[in-house]
Amino acid sequence: MDSHWMHNKRWVIQPPITPQADEALSKFPYVLKQILFNRGYGTDAEARAFLKAEPNSNTDPFQLIGMGPAVDRIRYAIEHSEPIAIYGDYDVDGVTATALLVQALEGLGADVRGYIPNRFDEGYGLNKDALDSLKADGVKLVITVDCGIRSPDEALHARTIGLDLIISDHHHPDGLNLPPALAVINPKQHGDPYPDKELAGVGIAYKIAEALFSFYPSSSYNLQSLLDLVALGTVADLAPLVGENRVLVRRGLKQIRETKRQGLFSLAGVAQIKLDKIKAGDIGFMLGPRLNASGRLESALASFELLTTTDFMRAGQLAQQLDVQNRQRQTITKTMQAQAEAIALGEDPDAFLFFAAHEEFNPGVVGLTASRLTEVYYRPAVVAAKGPEETRGSCRSIPEFHITDALDQCKDLLVRHGGHAAAAGFTVRNENLPELVSRLKSLAKDQLEGKDLRQTLTADMEVALEELNFDVLKHLAYVEPTGYGNPDAVFVARDVKVRSARTVGAEGRHLKLSLEDSRGAAYDSIGFRLGGLQASLPPRLDVMFTLEANEWNGRTSLQLNLKDVKAAGMPD
Repeated sequence: MDSHWMHNKRWVIQPPITPQADEALSKFPYVLKQILFNRGYGTDAEARAFLKAEPNSNTDPFQLIGMGPAVDRIRYAIEHSEPIAIYGDYDVDGVTATALLVQALEGLGADVRGYIPNRFDEGYGLNKDALDSLKADGVKLVITVDCGIRSPDEALHARTIGLDLIISDHHHPDGLNLPPALAVINPKQHGDPYPDKELAGVGIAYKIAEALFSFYPSSSYNLQSLLDLVALGTVADLAPLVGENRVLVRRGLKQIRETKRQGLFSLAGVAQIKLDKIKAGDIGFMLGPRLNASGRLESALASFELLTTTDFMRAGQLAQQLDVQNRQRQTITKTMQAQAEAIALGEDPDAFLFFAAHEEFNPGVVGLTASRLTEVYYRPAVVAAKGPEETRGSCRSIPEFHITDALDQCKDLLVRHGGHAAAAGFTVRNENLPELVSRLKSLAKDQLEGKDLRQTLTADMEVALEELNFDVLKHLAYVEPTGYGNPDAVFVARDVKVRSARTVGAEGRHLKLSLEDSRGAAYDSIGFRLGGLQASLPPRLDVMFTLEANEWNGRTSLQLNLKDVKAAGMPD
């Protein structure tokens, strides 16, 4: 048996519920009680508010700094028929935020258009040439969504050419250095009183629409109809599904199930998912990647058009196009991963941060490739596309290393940068690239050396397989929407017998097991990307998994979705 495969991750099982919490949550079923406790809900009132997805704080949009002047300026533009441009980003968060504000403003009779920069020609964020072009087209007001917080030069340029600029963003500002815009809306800016700091770009766009519509109470436009876009963007951007995000995404999923949006019908068709049963995971794994594909390979305008068109035929064409592009993206990612791995490991296999840059790397897929490296090796990874003068890189990291903080410490070398703790992007002039690589690797070594760098997998509780049934599955549904920040309930079962094992999927990437409990009952299980374990499986396993329903040929059965397996009795 290959011990590397069976023991390369650390398992942590949450402590059992305290007697006090057990008593306070006595009205809830056994499994649900433990899960609620694990998520920090130790009283009956807290638990019920969470399960109902009620706001746990004041959600008045005017608490956001900049919202008042922003709304005043937008109202002026609407009432004086001034052309407005919504300037987004080319990922799902940016595209949905752009579509949302365009449709909301159209609902109020505004002269409005969406603008999404081309990743390859213009790069991320505000672009001076784009602002010049919008100005030449007669645009008077530009509102950014999901970008702009780190674009002071571009904001100054807008002011210089006579464009009014409102910046809405959710990325971390550069300390107190805010762009010189007419208004900056970002709950993460210093001193902002808005209680929920984790809204996605599309969530902030929705707050702008909410604030704006409060001045038009007689409008017949249904603002709630835009919550489907909020759910798509929030989940796809991995915003934590707690607090207001949880409220918005739950409402948004309900909206998707009842949607009239033609593009969503068409996209669900090519992705082979049923909208009436959609969950957050379907967005993350099925819809999100397809919506992202156009911006990664060509222009994100195809995704924007898909989400805004009412033309049945056009929606079908665009959905097909995105599906094809997503398959192309998968092939490119696989090839680039192998190349980036060879470069990074070839240069320094023991590095605490992997760095791979190449002239032939596709700029649209560098982030995905970095993610794969981080996933496989549990190290921060940077993958970059080298251009003639500048290199654009994408970074992914692990909890032990805040990648945007690291880039902040290198900002003297960078043209621009920004992001979150776990993901970031940058542009660097080629002459500064060697120094950047050296400095990032040095920072990673300083922070990570001596640490036990293994991925930690956390489970909610241990169970015997025979305890699992459809009632448990029904109780778990109350915890949804699940995803980043509010994960699916994860269980561990010990010493289960392997009845059969085979690989499935392309190149045998996935592992299909039939497992047997102590009573001899069989449980089907699937382990995505665990196919490499099949050849070395021992006869008895400890398994970590989530519980799900598997529908096949009109029959529904319980299935274990395996997160990890190891030989029974091996240390966690």
